[in-house]
Amino acid sequence: MSDDTATHDTATDDTSISWRDDRVASCADGTNPMVMAELASGWAVMGDSQFLPGYSILISRHRDAQKLSDLPRAQRLEFLADLDLLAAAVEAACIEKDPAFRRVNIEILGNTDAYVHGNVFPRYEWEGPKAEAPVWQYRADHWGDELHDYKPGHEPLRAAITAELERLARDEGAAPSTSE
Repeated sequence: MSDDTATHDTATDDTSISWRDDRVASCADGTNPMVMAELASGWAVMGDSQFLPGYSILISRHRDAQKLSDLPRAQRLEFLADLDLLAAAVEAACIEKDPAFRRVNIEILGNTDAYVHGNVFPRYEWEGPKAEAPVWQYRADHWGDELHDYKPGHEPLRAAITAELERLARDEGAAPSTSE
């Protein structure tokens, strides 16, 4: 799923270019405010849309790779290991914050955005029957509606995911650098 449909227009130093226009470069230059942590393969970021609270994305640092298979095997494995780390962090944080947490779904689709990224979707019992369907079956307005945009109220969950990323990485011996 893409976050490109969000309605924000937060700009970088060059006011004509939004951090949303080049997500990889904005992660690399520190202007993407959604970055939670830098991992070995890229950046763990909060999703622009939070209709599923805790939705997070791993963006690969390899900006020329358009699909996972464009990466050499060692880099693919590193990316998948970091995606697993992010999924574990989202799961632990969401379990703690919402007793209706059910599981995480991990998707690498690449149909909209031409850079390697993986989506981590927390799923909840309060979704009802939708919890058993792919997340992309939600209506398009869930992705771009201001009602679902990331807001300051999502900060506690973001902080919990970031803390879990730090804890898990430390337990594995490779602590991420976090962005606060």
